[in-house]
Amino acid sequence: MDHRPIGVFDSGLGGLTAVQELMRLLPLEDIIYFGDTARVPYGNRSPETILKFARQDLNFLCSFDLKAIVIACGTVSTTSLSILQKEYHLPIIGVVEPTAVQAARCTRNGKIGLIATAASIRSGAYEALVQRENPLAHVFGKACPLFVPLVENGRFRPGDPVIELVAEEYLQSMKDIGVDTLMLGCTHYPLLSDIISKIMGPQVTLINSGREAARALKALLIQRDALAKDGLGDVSYFVSDTIDGFEDMASLFLRSNLKGMIQQVDIETY
Repeated sequence: MDHRPIGVFDSGLGGLTAVQELMRLLPLEDIIYFGDTARVPYGNRSPETILKFARQDLNFLCSFDLKAIVIACGTVSTTSLSILQKEYHLPIIGVVEPTAVQAARCTRNGKIGLIATAASIRSGAYEALVQRENPLAHVFGKACPLFVPLVENGRFRPGDPVIELVAEEYLQSMKDIGVDTLMLGCTHYPLLSDIISKIMGPQVTLINSGREAARALKALLIQRDALAKDGLGDVSYFVSDTIDGFEDMASLFLRSNLKGMIQQVDIETY
């Protein structure tokens, strides 16, 4: 039994998809969430800059006495996870391996789509893990650089002509290939699930990276006998930019009033 909190970070709003799943799967666990809203998105940065940002994010989270960390960012998970796991002495889970393993197991025709940031696509991490799990499967990747800034600006609702037009253009190649499984390789993308599902059709299984990371963390905590046995399941929210926009968007997504619950952090000091 371990009542210390779980740390979660992402470049912005998207990591709340992992928080939502953690709250559902592990309702007794306390969570510390950090969104690096001042520097979102990470996906168009160099590997060196991504690693620098990730270290600062982890340094902030490690100022709390945590039992585990979820890197709810596909970009950091693909470019920096192995380095960070060596540098920090606590369990760190990324979103890539759980997502890739689930996709490899779900596919029926061996054609798996991947939508992610440019940095994640370049890394080849998802492809390597899918091949390890299912050598007969093939991954078809597509960078979707506009998705994160659109989601961060609230353009993720069905009926929004801007996000629907962009999604149609990005996903057409996946439809043409005939993928039967689509990995949402960035935790912002599950916020677009309704739009993506409508475009791809009911025959395509969407793999939610935030959900898979939450499941992987639960399995790890069970294995280590580190689950909280009682508690309130409190969530603390921190961001690196002004709280106003994040507060509104997070409240909308989590269907909970977060007014006064979000604190701003000077992440550069870490």
